[in-house]
This record gives sequence, structure tokens and C-alpha cells, in this order.
Amino acid sequence: MLSYRHAYHAGNHADVLKHLILLQIAHYMGEKAAPFWIIDTHAGAGCYTLDAPHAMKLAEWQEGIGRLWQASGLPPAAADYLDFVRMLNPDGALKHYPGSPWLARQCLRDSDRLRLFELHSSDARLLRENFRTAGRQVNITEGDGLAGLKALLPPPPRRALVLIDPSYETSNDYSAVIKTLQDALTRFATGTYALWYPLLPKREARELPERLKRLGRDSRHKFNWLNASLKVRAPDRQGFGMYGSGMFIINPPWTLEKTLHATLPVLTRLLAQDDNARYVLESETD
Repeated sequence: MLSYRHAYHAGNHADVLKHLILLQIAHYMGEKAAPFWIIDTHAGAGCYTLDAPHAMKLAEWQEGIGRLWQASGLPPAAADYLDFVRMLNPDGALKHYPGSPWLARQCLRDSDRLRLFELHSSDARLLRENFRTAGRQVNITEGDGLAGLKALLPPPPRRALVLIDPSYETSNDYSAVIKTLQDALTRFATGTYALWYPLLPKREARELPERLKRLGRDSRHKFNWLNASLKVRAPDRQGFGMYGSGMFIINPPWTLEKTLHATLPVLTRLLAQDDNARYVLESETD
């Protein structure tokens, strides 16, 4: 929705999970010589200032990246993620947080490309400012990323990671991501798709992971999938608020599950807000 701006939530526990996994997939794709694209359907502003009014209003980063900032003995994937955040904070004080576009760009080689969509006009303007020196390697479109994805698939190099993370402010978003993935798999069945989703008490949110699993079983394009979710607290008794989030990855790197087995227990401990914190890691191979 046009009212949603990620600046209010930058660096929260959901960003930690999403961005750690994004980096692991991008690293894996960069291990092969062939070029690849990263397509981000809901790019936001690209990077965020944590002491700005938007971020300070909810200060969600304090329960996310703030919990990891001074942590020691992190597993390699978490340490790698933290190193990227430190690149934006060279003086050692946590003042800036990288969005998925900024992180993705750091993983690209000269032959790789980044395609970004952002619907909110203010964030699209900030996104362009943040990438004003990026040149032709980065293409930014102000518009609906789910609709715009169709024209990009299949990408010319036939290798791509598609990150999909809408706000889920309306019930239509849940059906929209299913339809988008159905269409995308028809056009580009071998792509890697990383879908972020919230853990919320509402029915559409609770049903989404199972709908995604059925998509793989019912589709004529069978695929491997990996589902990783992290609950940081018990659901609110009044039914309000996100109590965790997940990433559903279609055609994941074969190394990712092992990496997350080593990483999610530590993230759960560090990000826990009460004794109900749990993680789920499950997969299916065609």
C-alpha cells in the first residue's frame, strides 16, 4: 500500500532474518562465473538512518540489529551479515541500516545486475538518490513490483534471485504473492525466489506457508523449497502485532539449510523477547 514505509521498521528482527538469508543466497550465486540478476519487488529507500524520526518512532531496530551489534561468537552467516551492516557504520556506532537493495549491490560483480521496484513515491525518490552513482548496473522503477516482475522473466542470463517482501497490509497481498509466484514459475521455473512473510494472528498470515507448500506440489513446475521462520515472542492476546517472520525460498542453494541449522538457534536466543521464542526450519526436495 502507498501508506507503508519500511523506514519505521528498519533493522527489526524480520530484517535480520530476511537480510541474512538474502546475503547467503547472493554469495552462493556469485560462486559461479555466469552472471546473475537480483530483482527486488519492494525495494524501499535502500538504506536508513536509525536516529531519523521514522526509525525512532517505533525504534524496532533495538530489538533486531541492536541485539546483534555487540554480540560475540556469532556463527559465520550471522557474522557475515553483521560485517555488511558495519560497512555503513565505520566508526563503530550503529546509526545506519542497509536495506535489501544496498546489501544486494555489495554482492554484485561487474557482469551482474540489480533491478529494483518501489511503489511509494517518496521512497522511490530516496532510492534513486541512494543509487545515483550506480550507473547502468542498477535499474530503478517506480511502480508495482509484482506487476513489473512479469516483464523481467526470464532474465537474459537465465540466473536470478527474486526477493518478494510486500507489506501485507491488506488481505489481497497474500493472494497476490501466490499468483505472482505461479506466473513467475511458468515464465522462469529455474529461478530462485525468496518470499518474506510475517507471523501474525490473522488467518491469511497463518495459512500462507501451507499455501506456498501446496504450490510446489500442485504446480506443473515442481521445485525444491526451504521454509525458515523465527518467532520472537508469543502472539498478542488481542491479536495485534507481528510476533515473528519467515522466509520461504523456492529453488534454494543446497548449502542454505545446513547454514541455517547452525544460525537460527543463535538468532532465536539473541532476538527472543520472551520464553516463547522458537524457530522452524523445514524443506522439501522434488
